[in-house]
Amino acid sequence: MSTLNGQETYIQQQFAERIGGANYGKDTAIYKFEKIKRAKAAAKKDFPDVELIDMGVGEPDDMADAGIVAKLAEEAAKRENRGYADNGIAEFKEAAAKYLHDVFGVEDIDPVTEVVHSIGSKPAIAMLPSCFINPGDITIMTVPGYPIIGTHTKYLGGEVYTVPLTEENDFLPDLDAIPEEVARKAKLMYLNYPNNPTGASATKEFFAKVVDWAKKYHVVIVHDAPYAALTYDGLKPLSFLSVPGAKDVGVELHSLSKSYNMTGWRIGFVAGNPLIIKAFSDVKDNNDSGQFIAIQKAAAYGLAHPEITERIAEKYSRRHELLVNALNDLGFKAKKPKGSFFLYVEAPKGVEGGPTFETAEDFSQFLIREKLISTVPWDDAGHYVRFSVTFIADGEEEERRVISEIKRRLGDLKFIF
Repeated sequence: MSTLNGQETYIQQQFAERIGGANYGKDTAIYKFEKIKRAKAAAKKDFPDVELIDMGVGEPDDMADAGIVAKLAEEAAKRENRGYADNGIAEFKEAAAKYLHDVFGVEDIDPVTEVVHSIGSKPAIAMLPSCFINPGDITIMTVPGYPIIGTHTKYLGGEVYTVPLTEENDFLPDLDAIPEEVARKAKLMYLNYPNNPTGASATKEFFAKVVDWAKKYHVVIVHDAPYAALTYDGLKPLSFLSVPGAKDVGVELHSLSKSYNMTGWRIGFVAGNPLIIKAFSDVKDNNDSGQFIAIQKAAAYGLAHPEITERIAEKYSRRHELLVNALNDLGFKAKKPKGSFFLYVEAPKGVEGGPTFETAEDFSQFLIREKLISTVPWDDAGHYVRFSVTFIADGEEEERRVISEIKRRLGDLKFIF
């Protein structure tokens, strides 16, 4: 709240309704991630000598590849790379088009008209509604999911329709269950596979159905694909753009944050339908002046070396197996995902002789406060918790130690499901 000498100033009356208007800052509700943050702080205070095992943060635990870092240093020292990049350099766009071809088998992507860089996926997700949404228009998003997907549609006066992801449907949205009046009014549909938080993977058959559905209802598809190259157990990376007709209906967002351990570098790209790319580029040009050229060149180096991602995927695959086996020994029904670094498991209803859990948030808070294990709860479509295998561990022996410690801390509990 804006105050002067304890009194409200006129500033309080000036806030936009989209962020709360005159009530901005007065909401006393505590949101999920703030609750997790507070619970972690309390647990550390109460148990200062006990290691907090953080499996909630979806952020890579390793540095970017040494070759990428060296390329950044080399390019950052060049005078010609100092200026504004605007909508990106040709070298990065060409590398992105080649990457889509080499890793995902995507044919015929024109790097000039069908690719544009972004300062990570998050700004791209946020800016795309400005290309399409008028007051009253609908964006369709899946839940559980990344909340920011709906935020800017609401800012623009649009509405958000949510489609639940259920285990019964392999955590894919049931397109046939979307009401006709919603589908006809919708402008955008956001999808995300491999999925955060469920870890589920899409299939070519599902994407083909999405293309047909989008053409029928004239909906623009935005496929957010930051985990697309992180796949396991023989599952090949799948791009929405590799499906016939996909480029007619939408775009795909890629990021180097997760697949190249480049989270803080803020670099990704949008590819697909040239008219959407043009509109996005125009909106983007009015939002930012492009990512540092040296970062784009270092990212282009990374995209030309997909074996870097393959090594990262091997580590996450190994960690998933350790965690799944440990949780199943404790009574959970965990299944190793085929992609992403997230493991999504049903939360127990309680502990024999102990507390009960009405929600996944109750269980997650219990894990943090009582066992110093941090997870993220999701109560949008059933009660589940998300474990991230990006926990800090240097080497395989340390990975096994962390998972064994989780099993030890929970081993004296009999969970009720």
